[in-house]
Amino acid sequence: MNTEKYIMGFFRDEDQAAQAVTDLKESPYTLKRVHGPFPSHKISRALGQKKSKIGYFTLAGGIFGFFAGFVLAVYASIQWNLMVSGKPVISYVPFFIVGFEFTILFAVFGNIIGMLLLSRLTNTKIPVQYDDRCSGEYFGLLATCSRGELDTLADFFKSKGGETRIFE
Repeated sequence: MNTEKYIMGFFRDEDQAAQAVTDLKESPYTLKRVHGPFPSHKISRALGQKKSKIGYFTLAGGIFGFFAGFVLAVYASIQWNLMVSGKPVISYVPFFIVGFEFTILFAVFGNIIGMLLLSRLTNTKIPVQYDDRCSGEYFGLLATCSRGELDTLADFFKSKGGETRIFE
């Protein structure tokens, strides 16, 4: 039999929810999950989340794309030689345009690949401890405690300005 109980505190205000997250991390209770109607930078900072690494995928894709575009243009120029007025076969300025276009294309590809790899999209189950109010107007903080501390944790959420719901 599981002695751990789940309780969710609901907060209308983002600042109250962020303060409750900070205080909950310093308490003996365990914060399991935070739900909200929109992404919140204040709550992310309170949780201590690190900056996303998707930008590195975008950068790598962009660098690879620039060189791929430039190499493709050079290869095409050498393979199908078209001499116009004695200009060089490998003309840098037009090739930078092709490199720039490939930079954008491959940066987008890198961004999508990074998002798919880092976002853990395979976890598509809705958690059992969820309340629909978190999709509309409330921020929900899901915390766990032992059966004996349930009232204390509920009072903790109420003292921070929130409502509570106990999950059985």
